[in-house]
Amino acid sequence: MQAVTEPVIDLIESVGELGVGALLALETVLPPIPSEVILPFAGYAAATGRLDPVLAWAAATVGSVVAAFILYGLGRALGYDRLLDLSRRRWFFLLSTADLNRGHRFFAKHGRAVVFFGRFIPLVRSVVSVPAGIERMPAPRFAALTAAGSGIWNALFIAAGYQLGENYAVIEQWIAPVSTGVVVALAAGLVWLVVRRRRAVDGESSDVVHSDSSSKPAEPELELTSR
Repeated sequence: MQAVTEPVIDLIESVGELGVGALLALETVLPPIPSEVILPFAGYAAATGRLDPVLAWAAATVGSVVAAFILYGLGRALGYDRLLDLSRRRWFFLLSTADLNRGHRFFAKHGRAVVFFGRFIPLVRSVVSVPAGIERMPAPRFAALTAAGSGIWNALFIAAGYQLGENYAVIEQWIAPVSTGVVVALAAGLVWLVVRRRRAVDGESSDVVHSDSSSKPAEPELELTSR
């Protein structure tokens, strides 16, 4: 993590609040850059007078929203209909049509909560923008929910770094196991989806082969007659 922390500190010290916003935008698109490192240091820098805490928070929140809209736009470009078409293809092992329809119904019912609370979960806060775009959540609603969730998250971590001072780095140590657990859980879920989808496709292929073989007419038996 030291290899990540040093460039973060250097950028914030070089360009101030704008660096915080740029890093939060990158963190949304590239999750390996953790906000758990960026925000506490921004709070510590504010406590020592090198940053304005309100401007740092505002820059971080704007950066989060701007980057979220990039992923939201990718989701809109993909679209539900195109993803539905992909789910029907045998080579597409990520989602089945049934999985997609379940996700569609779930997001239609709980989409607002997913977008808002997803901002508090490492990695999920990046991924959640894509289904919001696929489901074409209205852009003003998406912006409001993203700004609210990201604003709360950013404020909490900047305030924690401000209060902890030189000990700001312990926050990342506390959060790191949670982040690792979320990554492992998401990776395991993805593998499970792919394996289940592959087995289903293989089963369908076997059924087709069996059906074709059973539908062939039986060849007439040759009768031997003796004279």
